Amino acid sequence: MKDKWEDVRSELRRAVEKGDFRRRAEIARRIELDNWTAETQFCGRCGSPMKCATEISRVCTSCGHEIFPQLSPAVVVLVKRGEEALLVHNRKFRNNNHALVAGFVETGESAEDCVRREVKEETSLEIKNVRYIESESWPFPGQLMMGFTAEYAGGEISFADGELDCGGFFSREDMPPVPDVASLSGRIIEAWRKGIL
Repeated sequence: MKDKWEDVRSELRRAVEKGDFRRRAEIARRIELDNWTAETQFCGRCGSPMKCATEISRVCTSCGHEIFPQLSPAVVVLVKRGEEALLVHNRKFRNNNHALVAGFVETGESAEDCVRREVKEETSLEIKNVRYIESESWPFPGQLMMGFTAEYAGGEISFADGELDCGGFFSREDMPPVPDVASLSGRIIEAWRKGIL
């Protein structure tokens, strides 16, 4: 399975590097529908086998219950403090890359509220002026990743929940390794590095 995801990430990276975002969307859709089909073989209501109804729906062969792919919305946020940006390292990363604070939107929560909560939970920092930038399908699996910027409003960095093991505010001239532009996090960091954000 690991090799499959690495192949998909490589394919996505090539599409992004070529500026072929339509191809990137096609790849993400294909992978997500493959994942969803594999995970929805049986009806969640009665347990009977499901069959394809349309490209994006499955229907129960017994009770007729129809389902559609569901997404897990998630956020990434570039927190700016003057000319510096907050970059963090997740303890699950297999390399030394630092990325943006990220997390899943919880039930009943807006994306902006999620940004504020995740930054507070993961770093103990307060932020303000949360602004949406862009989103992407991130089929690893079923995520809709939404990118934001925010401004530092106060506090000292403390990695309270154990998900992150290090990080801090970095200048454009003194950055640790970061993800490449195949990911939304990498593209946002690169846009900041170039002075676009």
